Amino acid sequence: MQVEAFKEYQRESRKTWSLIHTDHPIVYPTLGLVNEAGEVAGKVKKIFRDKQGVISDADREALKQELGDVLWYLAQIATEIGVGLDEVASANLTKLFDRLARGQIRGEGDTR
Repeated sequence: MQVEAFKEYQRESRKTWSLIHTDHPIVYPTLGLVNEAGEVAGKVKKIFRDKQGVISDADREALKQELGDVLWYLAQIATEIGVGLDEVASANLTKLFDRLARGQIRGEGDTR
């Protein structure tokens, strides 16, 4: 793609943009959750890229720390929307076992 094409894309795509106010308490923990999940993914990527998938004790500890951060942000989001983590876990198991019983555990889509 030529430089001019990127300039055109940027100019044209801006026509579909609008400011969305995000001054809500759910925004910060949602961004934190995504950031921490990315850190987990980055550590896992490096385990496979640099260590042929061998997880050392140090890797395990680092992942445990990052997963703790993921859990913290998840708990904050659940609290903000008035849902307990026990409710989230129970609803998730119900959904998964329903899919399993119907032979739909794999695939795509929220309503499969």
